Amino acid sequence: MRRLLALAMLAFPASAAAAVTPPPSVVALQEANIRVVAALSPSVVQIENKQGLGSGIVFDAKGDIVTNNHVIEGGGPYTVTTSTGKRYPAKLVGAFPPDDLAVIRVSGATLQPATFADSSKLHVGDIAIAIGNPLGLRSSVTEGIVSAFREGVTEGNGVALPTMIQTSAAINPGNSGGALADIYGRVIGIPTLAANDPQIGGAAPGIGFAIPSNLVRDVAEQIVQHGKVVNSHRAYLGVSVGDTNGSGVYVGSVKSGGAAEKAGIKAGDVITSVAGHATPTLDELSSVLSQLKPGQSVKVVVQSQDGSKRTVQVTLGQYPGG
Repeated sequence: MRRLLALAMLAFPASAAAAVTPPPSVVALQEANIRVVAALSPSVVQIENKQGLGSGIVFDAKGDIVTNNHVIEGGGPYTVTTSTGKRYPAKLVGAFPPDDLAVIRVSGATLQPATFADSSKLHVGDIAIAIGNPLGLRSSVTEGIVSAFREGVTEGNGVALPTMIQTSAAINPGNSGGALADIYGRVIGIPTLAANDPQIGGAAPGIGFAIPSNLVRDVAEQIVQHGKVVNSHRAYLGVSVGDTNGSGVYVGSVKSGGAAEKAGIKAGDVITSVAGHATPTLDELSSVLSQLKPGQSVKVVVQSQDGSKRTVQVTLGQYPGG
């Protein structure tokens, strides 16, 4: 191995002339990428608890760090590691599982907050740079573009996000909670999941999803200020539900005074469609509800225990945040 390295050094001296001369625009893009990584990496941290490793973004100068709720699930203690390797204990400030977001706080440390962009101004084709800690490899970087915007993306655990940024930047385990940035070094989203390819039984290359920065800021600011979300902007039926065998969503209980009870939905009913969309599974129901708003009136088809079906009009409530 030493001989091979020596030969390589002889074959390619440091003073060797460049093999090609890249266009100035390409060099400028490369330099822009380097600047983004240098500017944003100090604001992206690794989060560790007994469940595993994930990533987070420094949200403010007080030491608040925003991440995915699924990163902090399982409880503390939490350890935050910066890009320079410094380690700090952290405590949970609050979480909002329906949007898969949470905030933890480091005290007594000087951390560099990230700058967040206005995600409503993104376009398909914009450059997207993911910075995080995939597989525990701290401060790893991948690059791609904003591929699309998707509504009602489900995480496979009953959680559905109203709008997600689809990106071709590689998203791997441990990237969750980290930063998806634009070419100006601003956070445009939080990488949350990668699509699965059922044919190969693993992640689909080049298809990842991130929570848009506007939603991240809204939820994080509420948690920092109140310790919980006080205005979720999410539609709520007011039922506890479970999956059947793909024939609808079983209503286990109904919240007293909630939207479902007011509409006449009862425990034991099975919800088969909402607002004209079939809901054979809990994921499908979550996806449909994520695209609706509190106060909206929709038709809900339910099947009673005797097999009869009826359609009720439901005025949706607001998902509670605390």
